[in-house]
This record gives sequence, C-alpha cells and structure tokens, in this order.
Amino acid sequence: MATAAETTPKTDFDAIVVGAGFSGMYMLYRLRDLGFSVRVFEAGDGVGGTWYWNRYPGARCDSESYYYCYSFSKELLDEWEWSERYPAQPEVLQYLNHVADRFHLRPDIQLNTRVVSAVFDDASGRWKVTTDDGKRYTATYFITAVGCLSTANLPHYEGLEEFQGTWYHTGQWRHEPVVFTGQRVGLIGTGASGIQATPEIAKQAAHLYVFQRTPNYATPSGNRPMRPEEIREIKAHYDEIWKKARESMGGFPFDSIEKSALEVSPEERRRIYEERWQQGSFRFLNSFSDLLVNKEANDTIAQFVRDKIHEIVKDPKVADLLSPTNHPYGTKRPPLNTGYYETFNRENVTLVDIRNAPIVRITPTGIQTTENTYELDSIVFATGFDAMTGTLLKIDIRGRNELTLKEKWADGPRTYLGLAIHGFPNMFTITGPGSPSVLSNMPVSIEQHVDWIADCLAYLRAQGIARIEATQHAEEIWVAHVNQVADQTLFPLANSWYIGANIPGKPRVFMPYVGGVGNYRKICDAVAAKHYEGFEMAQAIAI
Repeated sequence: MATAAETTPKTDFDAIVVGAGFSGMYMLYRLRDLGFSVRVFEAGDGVGGTWYWNRYPGARCDSESYYYCYSFSKELLDEWEWSERYPAQPEVLQYLNHVADRFHLRPDIQLNTRVVSAVFDDASGRWKVTTDDGKRYTATYFITAVGCLSTANLPHYEGLEEFQGTWYHTGQWRHEPVVFTGQRVGLIGTGASGIQATPEIAKQAAHLYVFQRTPNYATPSGNRPMRPEEIREIKAHYDEIWKKARESMGGFPFDSIEKSALEVSPEERRRIYEERWQQGSFRFLNSFSDLLVNKEANDTIAQFVRDKIHEIVKDPKVADLLSPTNHPYGTKRPPLNTGYYETFNRENVTLVDIRNAPIVRITPTGIQTTENTYELDSIVFATGFDAMTGTLLKIDIRGRNELTLKEKWADGPRTYLGLAIHGFPNMFTITGPGSPSVLSNMPVSIEQHVDWIADCLAYLRAQGIARIEATQHAEEIWVAHVNQVADQTLFPLANSWYIGANIPGKPRVFMPYVGGVGNYRKICDAVAAKHYEGFEMAQAIAI
C-alpha cells in the first residue's frame, strides 16, 4: 500500500526549468544526469517549443538539418536521419519527440502548465514558482528555457474583433488542418514566417494579398532531399563539423573567409555571389569577411540580391517594391525562401504596399488601407514575435527585495553573459539577451549555455555554495561590451526586432551579442575557469 509521501505530488526540486523545447529538454537531460531533481513546466500539450507552436504553411528550419540538432549523443546522431536539407516543422517536431522518448524525459516534464510567477525568497534562498492552475513549487535554481522567439506579436488593428472571417497568427497556428482553397486571403508581414507561408498559401487561395510594409532580403534555401551518400559522409565527419561550428562566428560549420568583398574584381565578386546563391543557406552571407562591418562591401551583396529580385519578378514595379533599400543585407536575419519571389508572378497574388498606403482598419469583410479596401475571407498575421525579452517579461519574475524583472529591464535588458542577472540569485537564462542566441545556429548556442549552467551547478554543489548571483559591475561591463561590439558592425543601421523596433514602446536596445559564437564560448569558459569571475557566491543564506 502506497504511503502518503509516495502519493503526494512532489513540489520541491533542485531546479525548475520553464519550457520543453531544445533548451529545456537538454537542460533536463544534463541536470538529471548530474543527480539533480528537476521539473520542467511547458505551456503546450506537447514538447518541442517553437516547433510545437509554429505550424503555419511552409514552416521550415532555416539552418541545415545535419547541424540543426543535438550534438551531445553520438548514438542519437548515428540513428537519426533527416529526410531533407532543411526540415519542415513536422519533421523537427518528430525529432524532438524522439529525443524526449529516447532519453526518457517525459516523466519530468509537466505539460499544459504555464508558469505565471517566480519569486526569490530572501529568507530561505529558494525560488517560489506558481503555475496557472494555482499550484506552488519551490526550487533552489530557476532556469528559463522559454526561447527567443516564442511570444507572438499581434499589432493593434482597429476593427479586428469585428472581422467576420477567420484570422490566424503564424506563431500560434491551429493544430487542425487549415485550408484556404477558394478563399481570398490577406497576409500581413514579410519577415521569415511570411516569406515561408506566402508560396504555400498562394497554391491554395483563390487570391492572396500580401501586405508589405518593409521588403526583406530573401535568399534561396536550395532545399532538396538528403542523399544516402551525403548522410554517410556527414556522420563520418561529425566531430569535425561540431568543432568548426563551435569555433565559428555564427555557430555554422562553414569555412571562415578572410577576403574582403572589395579585394576582388566585380566579375569575380559576382561569380562568388552567384555560386553561393545557387548553393543556398547562410553560406551566402559568408561570401566575404567584411559584409557585416563595411557598408561599401555590403552594398555589393545587397545590390546582387536586388538584381536577382528583378531577374525573377516579371513586373518591374512589383520587383521595385520587393527590393530592400533601407537597411544593409544581413542586418535583419535574412530569411531563406523556396519560391517566394516567383510567387509574385502568379495571377492570383497581389503585393500591397502599406508603407505608402498604411492599413487604416480591419473591416467586417476585409482590410482597409488609405487607398483601397480588400475583401477577404481570411487574414494571416505573419507579424513576428516580441523577441528575446517578451516571454520572460510575461512571467512575474521577482528577485531580491521584490525587484521585478520588468523594473530591472525598464530601459532595456541587462544581463551578464546573457546567462545571469544581477539582483536575481540562482536564476539562469538560456540564450538570454546579451548572448549570440538569435544570431546563431540555435542548437549550438543552446548546448553551450546548458553545458555551462550544468557545470556551474555541479561546481556550486561540490563547493557547498548555496547562492550565486552576477555582480552589478560584471553586468555593466558586459552590457557595455555587447553594445561596443554591435557598434562596430552594420547591425544598428537596421530598424529590426534585434533592437525591439517591432514592438511599440519597447526600449530600443540591441539585444544579441555579435562578437561570434566561438569568441563568446571562450569568454564564458574563461569566467568558469576563474571560479566564476563576475559572480558573488555564498555558502550561507544571505549575501
């Protein structure tokens, strides 16, 4: 007969982790392997994180499958085979479910549970976590694995509640099939999700209206099925692939380029661009070493893309509208596309310029701009996310002396290494603001962060340390360094979600670290090697 202790659900843990995507599942794997008790809370009814929520037509990874995966298990690498060069959402989700089953992670993951608050208790030195069902939990460590792009951004449109058709957001897509056959569809937004969804919706809709405020540079993915001999070659050289990825600028296993775009003749430069355009992938941005730091060099690749758009799109006026001119290439994450520009040659697709004729309101039957009214059956909002900070700030997180994270970040996010926050002891943020995160191949950055946190917690346990907190001085130095490195690049020239420009009222602060994945790893390793330099630690309860 079970005792009361055996039947009462456990509410106290060594660590509580928020989110069961790539980050949360690997964090669980590492900490459990070290003997820590862990509970992962996940808002969805399945694992997968962003790949659970983003099910819109055309949703596909923009990193190649063979390195958009975990590297921690040789057995997992050997047994899993990707079907395509760039896996579609269902396959990535299938992979993550396979990982959850293979490593028996599900018993420690609590689904359909949203964390609403996490409060650090000064007296006990523990985190008190409350979920949306009113239940309370405690833990020594509070770790956020909520993802950088997980809180959907739905701009305010007057009249939306009166729309008589159906509307969708790409970041919160319905799980049941959505069919647009025979419908008049309006799609708002031409970021990565809009660029992926446009060709797929156009294949179904009677007519698709794409409402564009800012044109985007989109380069071809070159997607295709993976060949058996290619898979064998990759698996035989995974050690080299991961080494190259971890030491690279963006976490991609590409050979570094030391040549300036201005060192070669125009003919040679165009040949290189053309070769990499045909290859697909982020290798195109890696064509020369100075494309993100030298405006004159960047102008050459930006013009190449604009020329390509005009080659593909038959109507010169439409091609002009689709050609970006207000930001350097690559200073917004350049989406990969499959037939995006070609879609505007279809008779059932219309590009609507809402920069010069903005949307006035949503009507009961469509969208009204300052110039026209468009009758629609469905509206798709491909309006992106409140990136990097949005999901964290939706949780009522309070550190020492009831300091809220909203108060702490009122003028923009401040962290040490993107991993820790002064005033919030025993809290860690996986791929938080101030880390390479969204500017990198995410699994590489995620594994680096998780490994660093796991090693740190093992160190604290071995030393009998009860509390760790980033110092204000270390945080200030890191924030200054992040800004200094960004200012040496062209990134600040773009009005992008990297600086929160897509969210009204959000402080304009450049959030990712652009100093490179390899360099960032060295910095983090050096901090750990110096017994966690920049952190205050205490064996007693109070610091």
